[in-house]
Amino acid sequence: MKILANDGLAPEGVKMLKEAGYTVITEKINQDQLAQAINEENYEILLVRSATQVRKNLIDSCPGIKLIGRGGVGMDNIDVAHARSKEIKVVNTPAASSQSVAELVFGHLFGLCRFLPDSNRMMPDKGSSEFEMLKKKYSKGIELRGKTLGIIGFGRIGQAVASYALGIGMKVKAFDTYVASAGIPVHIEGIDPVSVEISTRSFEEVLMSSDFISIHTPAQKDGKPVITEKEISMMKNGAVLVNASRGGIVDESAIDGALKSGKLKGVALDVFLNEPSPNAELLKNPGLSLSPHIGAATAEAQNRISLELASQIIETFQHA
Repeated sequence: MKILANDGLAPEGVKMLKEAGYTVITEKINQDQLAQAINEENYEILLVRSATQVRKNLIDSCPGIKLIGRGGVGMDNIDVAHARSKEIKVVNTPAASSQSVAELVFGHLFGLCRFLPDSNRMMPDKGSSEFEMLKKKYSKGIELRGKTLGIIGFGRIGQAVASYALGIGMKVKAFDTYVASAGIPVHIEGIDPVSVEISTRSFEEVLMSSDFISIHTPAQKDGKPVITEKEISMMKNGAVLVNASRGGIVDESAIDGALKSGKLKGVALDVFLNEPSPNAELLKNPGLSLSPHIGAATAEAQNRISLELASQIIETFQHA
């Protein structure tokens, strides 16, 4: 069988698939040429990340497709129900990137607590001439230890974030529509993980009582944001908000206004509306810590993703 990994696949997964007898192509094909290429080359398996859109028209145009795989958690770039209605198997890798996303969240949190995003912008320009001014400007940082982290969405990634938070001495409050409680492992080198039981709270309690809030929900079916001006008004003055889930989960105009008014101390965004062309004016707000949708973009996560996809493909077709 021929596999098109249109958004790439780590070498470990490619090797595993080739050893199982599959042909794997990792050459990127533009979206407007994808259906033609799939049909001409007789690809039966399509693997994507977030860049490639697998919509109804593509699915209908490619009757030879037997499996669609998403390297990552969310599958909002795939018309999953339609694919399955045509007896196409759809798989993803929900566990593979949790740790990488959690570490990125804390990279942003640590940076915002010490004004590092803005400091890194200003030091090259004014560091040699206005050093003392910058030192005074950035000398009112805060610590994470002892503060409360609110987690909206307590699935695998939210729980991984909680593990890191507990490990550095933070209090954790979480909200989830489906998860009532979870045992969170805290890893300390040299001893067995310590499990901490966390029961979820109401959405309003998490918003109102948290010093920092991290969002880990899927895209909403109605397309509406989870965090709007209303939810921000419920947060503590000076709270910090992180969105490393999906663009549109947080109302971008609302956070821009909240930063300018001082309601929010800082906001970190790894995901945006209209990717790959986010709002240029929003990006200029000095209260933002920014990254270009790289939550799962670590070598370790990519290896896990590729191996998990390869295993699912081999298991699916081994008796076919």
